[in-house]
Parts: sequence; structure tokens; C-alpha cells
Amino acid sequence: MKHVSEDREYHRNIEPVICYPVQSLPKADLDLYKRMRHTSLPKVQDLWVPPRDGRCFRVPKGGFFRISSVEGSQVGDLNLWNANNLSERFYSGKTRALHGTHITTGQRMWSSFPYLRPMATIVEDTLDWYGVDPFGGSVHDVIGTRCDPYTNTLLCGDQYHNCCHSNLTRALANFCDLTLKEAELHVHDVLNVFMCTGFTRDNGQYFMKASPVRPGDYLEFFAEIDLIAGLSACPGGNCSAEHSSDTAACFPLQVEVFEPAQGLADMGWQEPKTNAYDQSHGGLG
Repeated sequence: MKHVSEDREYHRNIEPVICYPVQSLPKADLDLYKRMRHTSLPKVQDLWVPPRDGRCFRVPKGGFFRISSVEGSQVGDLNLWNANNLSERFYSGKTRALHGTHITTGQRMWSSFPYLRPMATIVEDTLDWYGVDPFGGSVHDVIGTRCDPYTNTLLCGDQYHNCCHSNLTRALANFCDLTLKEAELHVHDVLNVFMCTGFTRDNGQYFMKASPVRPGDYLEFFAEIDLIAGLSACPGGNCSAEHSSDTAACFPLQVEVFEPAQGLADMGWQEPKTNAYDQSHGGLG
């Protein structure tokens, strides 16, 4: 059986290949975004998301929005929708495939099929210093799905309503005048803002650890299309020990929205077009 052992080692030692080479992916023009941002843009909304709750807000295309830690170490779960078409929403899986498990300055939140275009671009991240820690952890992940009452019931057997999934469901229902059942169908996998996560080395389990976020830290985005955004202040607080809890220390998150700069087209920016695939799928009609 020596040849079998050798074959196994051969396969284990084959070097990996990147699934989606992104050399041809259009890069974010951060210099352009900085010029836009530094034209004294008026703030049009200042919203605080209460602990263990969620809120929705609108951001016009060409505008900016900032999520900030204000009172204590707190993570948030972010959803994005096309403000004119809720079926176009953030696609965390494809964002992960294109950019990696965690995203930061210059990387984008991509939309779902069949649209597949940038919805928002991260233009500033005060936690970009964190990098990858000795455990393989990093900040702002597109791995986790969001804490939810269904998994909580499966694992714990109780009914808990302040999970991020439920917070986002209530927030979208209130914002768009939908029933809870209608809104829930639009809630999707998230960008875990400020959350520090990774995979264990031994069996690949998703882990979390205390977020390095502190009051004054923020993540700022440029809206590539008209957006409705939903943000939940996670009931796990900084997620150092618990994911959904009424006992973890939790704090509000601040959202600031800034209106678009004047003359965006003259500055060289255009709204991204939806994906050019013809949607024929090799069919006849």
C-alpha cells in the first residue's frame, strides 16, 4: 500500500489555485472618492442604532455613510438593498470569493445575481491596522451569516427575538411598511462590521473573539447605487464570549449619512451598470 500513501501525500501537497483571479476586476478609485469626500459634504442624517436592535436608513448614490463605535466595543450586522428594487441585495458569498473572508479599504460589497455589481465601496477603515492575528482572526468578515432565532432555537431550545436576523427583519418591515413575513424574505447574510473572526486551524470551525473596536473607530462607505441599509447592534456586544445574549455588555452604533458631491459625472464617477451576462443560460428561449 506504499503507492497509496505516496498518492495521498502527493495530493495533500499540491499547491492551491485561486478560484477567482481578480486582476481584471475594476479597482476602486480611492483618490476620486477622497476628492468627493473632502468637498465639505453636508450631513443629512445622524442615526443611533440602539443596543440589541436594528435600524434602516437610506443613502443616495454618490453619497457616503459612516458606522462608528460611540460608547463601547460593539459589533454590527449590515445588510444592503437597492433602494428601488429590494431583490438586488448584498451577496456576501460572492464578495468573499472576490475579496476574501474579511474586507477593508478599497474593497466592495457586491450585489446578488443577476445584477452582480458594486453596491458600496469601503473608503476608510480605522481598524485596517489589525491585519491577521496569530489565530487567523481578522476584522469585518463576510463569513458569518448573522445570529438568528432559528439556530438559537435549534441549539438552545428557547425563543430569543433580539438576534440580528430578527433585528434586521423588524427594521426593514418598519422602514418599508412591510409585514414581518414579507420583510424577513429580504434579510440576507451580512457584513459583520467590527467583528473579529476566523476559522480554527484544527477543524475549520468559525470562531469569534473580542473585537478591537473602540469609541471613535469607524468604517466609511461610498454608495455606488441608491441604497437602503439595515444595521443591527449585535446582542453579543463585542462578541468576546456570547453571540446572542441579554447579559453581554452592548452599546449603540452611530450612523452618519453624507449627501453626494456636486458634479459627480464631471469628477469622473458613474453608477455601476448591472452585469452584462445575457441571462440566456444556454437555453432556447
